[in-house]
Amino acid sequence: MSLSRKRKVDEENRVFKDDWTERYAFILPQSSTKPFCLICNETVGVVKSGNVKRHYETKHGHFERQYPQNTEVRTAKLRQLKSSYESSNKLLVRAVTQQERATEASFRVAWVLGKNKKPFTDAEIVKECLVEVADALFEGKERQEISEKLKKIPLSNDTSTRRTEVLADDLVKQLTDDIKDAPCLSLAVDESTDSTDQAQLCVFVRYFSKAKGTFCEDILGLTPLCHTRGEDIYEAIMQMLNERGIDVKHIVSITTDGAPAMIGKEKGAVQRLKEQHSDLLTYHCIIHQSVLCASLGKEYSDVMETIMKLVNYLRASSALQHRLLRAFLTEVNAAYDDLLLHNNVRWLSKGRVLERFWAIRKDLEMFLSQQKNVKASHYLDFLRDNDTMEAVAFLVDITSHLNELNLKLQGQGNTVCDLMAAVRSFERRLEIFKSDITGPHIHFPTLLQQTNGNHHRHHLSFLEKLAENFRMRFEGFNVGRQVLLCIPSPFLVKNVEEFSKEIKSIFPWASMASLQTELIDLQENVALQEVDCDTVTFWTKMVTAENFPNLQKVAICVLTMFGSTYRCESAFSAMNAVKNSHRSSLTNEHLGQCLRLATTPFVPRFRQLMGDRQCHFSH
Repeated sequence: MSLSRKRKVDEENRVFKDDWTERYAFILPQSSTKPFCLICNETVGVVKSGNVKRHYETKHGHFERQYPQNTEVRTAKLRQLKSSYESSNKLLVRAVTQQERATEASFRVAWVLGKNKKPFTDAEIVKECLVEVADALFEGKERQEISEKLKKIPLSNDTSTRRTEVLADDLVKQLTDDIKDAPCLSLAVDESTDSTDQAQLCVFVRYFSKAKGTFCEDILGLTPLCHTRGEDIYEAIMQMLNERGIDVKHIVSITTDGAPAMIGKEKGAVQRLKEQHSDLLTYHCIIHQSVLCASLGKEYSDVMETIMKLVNYLRASSALQHRLLRAFLTEVNAAYDDLLLHNNVRWLSKGRVLERFWAIRKDLEMFLSQQKNVKASHYLDFLRDNDTMEAVAFLVDITSHLNELNLKLQGQGNTVCDLMAAVRSFERRLEIFKSDITGPHIHFPTLLQQTNGNHHRHHLSFLEKLAENFRMRFEGFNVGRQVLLCIPSPFLVKNVEEFSKEIKSIFPWASMASLQTELIDLQENVALQEVDCDTVTFWTKMVTAENFPNLQKVAICVLTMFGSTYRCESAFSAMNAVKNSHRSSLTNEHLGQCLRLATTPFVPRFRQLMGDRQCHFSH
């Protein structure tokens, strides 16, 4: 016996007929597959003449009697019902659209607050400001409509928190998708404690984005640490990499602050990473190294310490003392109305403290001469000692030069070539400084005001020690001089063989023969010689992989490298600003989300987020 096949209505190709509207008062909405009754607003499950007719005759016999078939009164009534349906449908669509716009507005407000490190509670203040602006700019009905729309934007503290979570998730997805197409990437890793003494590990990633056509730097993650041992840092880094689907062997270099937990030979986090990726390049942050080079030595350290004690005595010993100092400086029209406190954490602090101290030293001498106590007398003698003031003048000038170098090394987007070029330039300047220290002091204008010629030998000794520190720290830098020259200026490389050897020592996978021939071909390419563009554009667009595959790959790897942990340091400052602005304690998860909004180069995909929300609600 054959089994009867079950009917499938969807396979019967049933079609709604236009005359059903006139005969049975049914329509087929565009967004539906079920006939819709204009009289009772119900639907019929199947597009079938018998079902539609049965519904009409069973439930709407009174309509047939009141509005007979083929009459003008029936046609007018059906037209009225259809118009009413279309109007109500438009109102519903409009209501949904306005709600979507209000939701998108709340997303955009949360995005702006996050970028500027503002607390979630400020969203309500933003709404209040918008309403006040609308009341001031508009009048009558228009003002009322706009004010009502603004008031409907959901901007409560909880709503802004949820919006931030969604935005952060979207930014992470964009970063993850972008990294997948990157030829290689590098990491900058640093650990610090926040304002609540919680240890935080911050990791930034740098890579070439094919979608953007440039190099991007973004925060890979912020992780709280219970312990700051090498294994804890290593596990935190690996967790971040695994969450983003990043293979360790895809990383070309890692830059750290040089702490033992980072670079320890046995248990350091970097050493553990190198066990998985032996070709991983690792180096100490160039900015940190330049700061370590500038140790003052005992003589100048003693002078600096006395200045700090003097500043603390005038500023921090008592509130009254500080008020009297400020009032006095204002009264005598001093160059500044206050002193700066020194902060060891801030790279530029020492130079700026000295610069301001020197500018008002005569005013400080007058102020101290009016005080009758032992400390004031001691510091007054310090200010009146010509030999000591000459040392201070020298420190003002040399810290000014060091601060100038430090500012060049700071900043987002600097390549390792840029940073090492600044360091090499400073090393050459030191040779000029050593010649200038005995006269005419064109590079030491402050010293020129104070010098008596008795301490040139000490100043020269300091400069020689400084030059030696720079030479020892940067002489063996991982990336050789020929490589650092080739990336910004490939046509200036004369020793092609030395260049290929340096590349081979950095990247074992590189072919020396191919690099040599490709560099020669590039240098003899007249069209490329005449190209006027920046370094990134030159290596990613002008130099093609078809003609120079090895050379372009090497250039992208070098340009991918982080030269410093500056992005991590600036992220820690932003992190503390976020925590302070929120006042109440943030969870570590929310802190990381807020920090991502404040540091990311990406922009949230607001329209896509709204589409995802609609899909979620429809399901």
